[in-house]
Amino acid sequence: MQSFVHKLVHQKQTYLFYNLESILGQEALNTLPFSLRLLVENMARKAPHALNSFLGYLRGETNEAEAMYYPNRLMFHDTTCLPALADFAGMRNMLSELGGDPNKINPAIEAVLVIDHSVIVEAFGSDDSLDHNLDSDYSKNSERYEFIKWAQKSLDNFKVVPPGTGIIHQVNIEFLAQPILTSETDQGTFIHPDNMVATDSHTPMINGVGVLAWGVGGIEGQAALLGEPITLSLPKVVGVHLTGTTQPGVTAMDVALTLAQMFRSHGVVGKFIEFHGEGVANLDWAGRATISNMAPEYGATVVYFPIDDEAMSFFAKSGRSKADCDLAKHYYQAQKLWHENTETIRYDETLALDLSKVEPSVAGPHLPHEHLPLSQLATSYRDEVQPAPVSVERDTNRINTCFQDNQEIDHGLVAIAAITSCTNAGNPRELIQAGLFARNAVANGLLPKAWVKTSFSPASKVARRYLDRTGLQRDLDQLGFNITGFGCMTCIGNSGDVLPEVDRLISQGVDCIGVLSGNRNFQGRVNPRISNAYLMSPVMTIAFALAGNVKVSLTEATFLDKTGQSFALMDLMPSDQEVEQALSECMATDDYQQELTSLWNGDHRWQTLNAQESVLFPWKEESNYLRRPQYLQSVPAQKPGASKLAQAKVLMHLGDNITTDHISPASSIPKNSLAGEYLIGRGEDPSKLNQFSTRRSNHEVMLRGAFINPKLVNKQTVAQGKLAVLGADGKLYNSVYQGAQTHIAENQPLMIFAGRNFGSGSSRDWAAKSQALLGVKAIVAISFERIHRSNLIGMGVLPLIVDDVQAYEQLTLQGTERIDVSSDQKLNVGHNQLMVNIEGQHNFSVSIFIDSKQELEYLEHQGILPFMLRKKLEA
Repeated sequence: MQSFVHKLVHQKQTYLFYNLESILGQEALNTLPFSLRLLVENMARKAPHALNSFLGYLRGETNEAEAMYYPNRLMFHDTTCLPALADFAGMRNMLSELGGDPNKINPAIEAVLVIDHSVIVEAFGSDDSLDHNLDSDYSKNSERYEFIKWAQKSLDNFKVVPPGTGIIHQVNIEFLAQPILTSETDQGTFIHPDNMVATDSHTPMINGVGVLAWGVGGIEGQAALLGEPITLSLPKVVGVHLTGTTQPGVTAMDVALTLAQMFRSHGVVGKFIEFHGEGVANLDWAGRATISNMAPEYGATVVYFPIDDEAMSFFAKSGRSKADCDLAKHYYQAQKLWHENTETIRYDETLALDLSKVEPSVAGPHLPHEHLPLSQLATSYRDEVQPAPVSVERDTNRINTCFQDNQEIDHGLVAIAAITSCTNAGNPRELIQAGLFARNAVANGLLPKAWVKTSFSPASKVARRYLDRTGLQRDLDQLGFNITGFGCMTCIGNSGDVLPEVDRLISQGVDCIGVLSGNRNFQGRVNPRISNAYLMSPVMTIAFALAGNVKVSLTEATFLDKTGQSFALMDLMPSDQEVEQALSECMATDDYQQELTSLWNGDHRWQTLNAQESVLFPWKEESNYLRRPQYLQSVPAQKPGASKLAQAKVLMHLGDNITTDHISPASSIPKNSLAGEYLIGRGEDPSKLNQFSTRRSNHEVMLRGAFINPKLVNKQTVAQGKLAVLGADGKLYNSVYQGAQTHIAENQPLMIFAGRNFGSGSSRDWAAKSQALLGVKAIVAISFERIHRSNLIGMGVLPLIVDDVQAYEQLTLQGTERIDVSSDQKLNVGHNQLMVNIEGQHNFSVSIFIDSKQELEYLEHQGILPFMLRKKLEA
């Protein structure tokens, strides 16, 4: 490996680096996509023992390759970090009980938690909304936050960005990502690119400024924290050739939604996407970040924009030193990592997009890739979405406060309009455009309709600075888009209650809609009372709040100004020149630098919290938030070997597009649910049950919340009830948890059968943990989303892919059948074929693809956490 180490002299200082041309050869380097070049550099530096086999695959000498990727840091948000911290604490307990040293359970790389997933839109539309919602956040979550304080004091390499600061991916891009990094060794100072992973599926946002990163499951992330590599089979790389420039008024969100449809249709699950072509230069850093952010909406692992002058300009303008930026450019050009000479690159697959053809767009009503031109939304809703007409009782003050006596009440009412999410609530161009539109609306006397709940949750405090500087936040305030919090909020379902008047209408059958500048709109995700939602840019979110109904065609709608003159709503849209002028006047490097100085401090609420340092966490039996994980209470010292499936039963037979939201919700805990009744029975205040997302460190709550989504249908028992499951006692249970417990009591192994895209959506480890703890040993599906598949393996659950889809889709199951899963040989890295033998029916084959030796170990140890425990015990 020493022959690969070269010197780079910059400003009279000598740096060492792993030279890619020496490693690959000139011809191979010139043809390799940029994202894979970065992967090779990481392996040469961090996993040299595995490099030769990887290079052999690149040269065509072998059919399979295993990449071992070591991130510089790992990031969490609170709803993935709290379960991970509970697992760390539980592993310390378990390791101590097995006779090992609990101090060995410590992060080996930098771990950063950004607390952004707990704040809820309770107050809105007023100047004190932000403070009210933060007060409520701390009131509900103080025990969780004290646990985080314990971790800060008791774990190495663990840092926290407190509540009310920003969204994880915007914090990453604005403050943590670096244009270049150096590492001191005995040989000298090595120089290398930044790279990272995070336990959130939108982590590829940082790909927009040339940093290699992707989302991992919370369980896989814990292994990385303990020093294990992230392993993957070499992915296919899809080259996307961009040409042209966007039309006036078209936003990065419009481009992102257009691409989401293109990529989902093409099929990019588990692949790297890389942009090239002259059109790349016509997208600014924030637009690229918006596009890269939406990777999980079509299942890609990486959505990479190679580093160039635009990315380096962002790093400089956001406060990174000029010296670092100059050094970085020198390094990237020397390594052929700079975005140039792309014509020699060979991509596995190719696509193209002319940016000038992109129209203003929305996506919905249920999936982010359900792309619609804005001009077609009203017609699409009328023709394909809206239910049959309903009769509404109007003789109630609660409805008449919103609707005048002669005002039509109809389907399509906009109940929630939220500028929210990591995708674009920190995109300066889109927020300035929205602010100028709001200013024009205010000047013409417009207000949102009275039934619309409006909210604005910026992705960082930098956004507040430039909106305040321009005075645009005052205009947004006048339309009810006051700042409600610095967090994910509505995009992850923390939208709070809809207005009481709207709630009553929904109970009478009126289809009310959510519009948001978010990245997901699965049924019930935005709000449990809202089934249909549309994704769009921030400016369109405001426009629909003014229109009040998605059946209003924004491209045709007219309004009256203060003088009674008619004007078109779209006439309020600022020109691109106005947006550009405002951007040039309001963006300041000092904004980033000032916010960085207080990034880790938190406000008075955070600073008053306290916890005592200790090696072992003092679990409390009375706690309803923090319980020692069930799967870390009786781990044997010796590995049991991979599970063998015999005489299993199918707990549920599900359809396509089962998301992690369907499996393990993040939404509010209903009082009359099993989880709510459990908490109330343990003395919890019924008004403070909080969200499922905040109770993920209590397995008792999470298991009772598994598979409670009312949209789920179990094909086995659909005649008896959409969500009924058959228990071991032959009885039907409307609760999956209760039905599964009868099988667990009989030591009965369980399976789930499903369709396409099983586990799409958030990188929610509890979607895998809940299935494992419900006794599920294997999932049979037509396809899996990447992160959920990894999480299942991380819990020792087999993700089995159907070989003959047509025959599989003809299956009819009752839930009483006995099923064996068998193979002629032991599982190995790569493709494995197994047979599923259903009692009384034909057999069919399934495949399991094991990406690496690490994954094989995880299955043999029946999970990542037992594997790590035994490894630390042996060390």
